[in-house]
This record gives sequence, structure tokens and C-alpha cells, in this order.
Amino acid sequence: MNKKVSVRKTYGETLAEYGKVNPDVVVLVADVSSSVQTGYFAKEFPERFFNVGIAEAGMVDTAVGLALGGMIPFVNTFAGLFLRATEQIRTCVAYAKTNVKLVGGYAGLSDFKDGPTHHSITDVAVMRAMPNMAVVVPGDPIEVKKMVKAVAEYPGPVYLQIGRADMPVIFDDNHQIKIGKGVIVREGEEVTIIANGSMLARCLEAAKVLSNEGTDVRVINMHTVKPLDISLIKESAEKTGAIVTAEEHSVIGGLGSAVAEALGKNYPVPLEQVGIADTFAETALDYDLLLDHYGMGINDIVKAVQRVLRRKNALSHSENLKK
Repeated sequence: MNKKVSVRKTYGETLAEYGKVNPDVVVLVADVSSSVQTGYFAKEFPERFFNVGIAEAGMVDTAVGLALGGMIPFVNTFAGLFLRATEQIRTCVAYAKTNVKLVGGYAGLSDFKDGPTHHSITDVAVMRAMPNMAVVVPGDPIEVKKMVKAVAEYPGPVYLQIGRADMPVIFDDNHQIKIGKGVIVREGEEVTIIANGSMLARCLEAAKVLSNEGTDVRVINMHTVKPLDISLIKESAEKTGAIVTAEEHSVIGGLGSAVAEALGKNYPVPLEQVGIADTFAETALDYDLLLDHYGMGINDIVKAVQRVLRRKNALSHSENLKK
């Protein structure tokens, strides 16, 4: 496993650095600055930093006003707590196409010890359902760093998801990103794994296990859930004939659902989803153990690939019998 780095710190430092080159950037936070690491920006630009207190709805509306005044607001709180501001996000950000950047920290199960009230397993589903809202889930600290500029320069509302836990470094500084375009991280011919966020590193480990067993796996980093790279999904379905999705999110409404919708409309193939079942997760003493317990372990990914390949082979056998 590659070296792990704090994505919170990476985000906070990068936001402060980007603030030096883009004076239109302002930062708002709902009294969780030490958690989401916006203190770096506050220290550099106190006049462009606003701690609104524990008032998420008011924070979003304040950001809307700043955006209408020509600023680029980065709005920060825990991913799960943005649900408190759903009405303001829907009406004043998404519907109005306001240039507001929402940054959901402590996403997924990364706030493992604080339980279901602080976990965020539905944020991607909620934000993806908002018309005009882009949804981005970076796969490693380098992508988090690159996404700050990309999100700031993207025209319109964006939801950027960031976890609490450290993440393995997968890419180097030459890694290129574009919102709306997936990245082929590993080539393969038999099956495609489409992942994002914390699950990308686990999928690459699973691909190694499967390779040792003789299975050739393609791995795609789908850091943008919306707008979705449908052409890459279709091309992968045509090439490998089987898809597995993996996300640190409910299997309802997130990356897996988005990929299923794309396949159904364009090139249906067997699909298996790795993620959180239709349940709330409880607390744990260790983040990785919590992911494993709720079906997102490396072995869970391997088993999902094996299931989808059995379905692919069964379909191929059935088609051969018809000939």
C-alpha cells in the first residue's frame, strides 16, 4: 500500500495557496474549521474568511450572496450536515445556478467513531439529484489538491466530497484531471471496476489479487459522478463485458446507481455494486475495520468481480446455445 496522506490538510493547504492566485475566492465554514482544515485560509486571508457558526442553511445563503457579488465561495461543513441546508442548496444554489462550491468533509464512514449522525452515506445521491450540480469525489490526495483549482474554475455549482481519514497516494503531480472525465488507472480485458474516493486504492489492491489468480481487470477512477463520463463507461462495457462499481456510499443513488443508469441506456452488461447496503453503519474503533464490516473490503471487491464474471460467462454460454 502506498504512503497515506491527510486529505483534510491537503485540501486546507491547497485552498490557502490557491487563494493567493485567485483573489475572488472566499471561504465559509459552519464552526468546524479545525476539522475541515480551513484555518490555513483564515490565517492567510482573514478578510475573506467567514465562520458563520453552526448555521448551515444560513451559511449557504450567505455564500449565494457572495457569489452574486462576483466572489467564488467555498462552503465547508461535514458532508452529513449539508442535509440541514438541502432547501437552500436546491433553490438558491442549484435552481439558480449560483457559482457556489460546496465542500463536504468527513464524508462516508470516515468519521468512524461518531456514529450514523456524523456518517455521510447519502450525500452523493442527494447532490446528484440536484439539477445543475456537479458532484466530485477525488480518489487520492493528489486529486484533492488538483480539484481545488478545477472546482473553482468550473462554471456553476459543485459538490466536492472529502473524507476525514488519510488516503494512500496513487498519482503523482503530473496527474491530469478534468471534471466530467474518468481516468483509466489500470488496463484489463475481462472485467472493469469503476471506483472513486477511498475505494479506488482498495480496488487497485483487489485487482492485484485477481491478477495473481489469472483475471485481467481494468480499473477506472470515476472521480466525477456528475457529469458522468458515459462514453468511457460504454467503451468499458463493450471491451470487458462486465462492470463492478465500488464506493464509500450507499448503493442507492450514488456512483453505482449512476453507472447502472448509463449501462441500461447505452450498453447493458452484468453489474455488481460494492458499497454500503440499505442500512446505517454503527461506530467502530478503526475506520478500515468499519469499511470491511460493511462490505467494502478488498475481499468484498474480489468476490463481486467473481460474481459478475460468472454472470458474464453464463450469458455468453446462453448466447452460444441460441446460435
